[in-house]
Amino acid sequence: MKSLNLTTQRQAVYDVVRHSEDHPTASDIMNRLVEKGYNLAYGTVYNSLRYLTDKQLIRELKLGESASRYDARTDEHQHIMCEVCGKVDEVMTEVPSDWTDTVASETGYAINHAHVVFGGVCPECQIKRNK
Repeated sequence: MKSLNLTTQRQAVYDVVRHSEDHPTASDIMNRLVEKGYNLAYGTVYNSLRYLTDKQLIRELKLGESASRYDARTDEHQHIMCEVCGKVDEVMTEVPSDWTDTVASETGYAINHAHVVFGGVCPECQIKRNK
């Protein structure tokens, strides 16, 4: 593994992402740092997120046109996003190999990995809709 230079600020950002039950945006991370008593500049938070992503300690999720979200789970898994409230959950089902084979055949690409983002309406928003 590449050598790590986890400054106090990077460690603080990493800890927030690691201990998040959701997939926080940079703004969410900034707010959680403030709640913990940190006073970091936005640039420091963004630079820390980029560093942690580059070192593969976290994953940056670009889910549509909304702000990037961050995930401390770096193993292969998919995501599902609520189209009403924006909540993101993990999907542990593997992408079927016939999908990647078909994509490779269709495009000529050698597929190294796949990340599928499902869209739908979360259970909470379904309940609210039906009231």
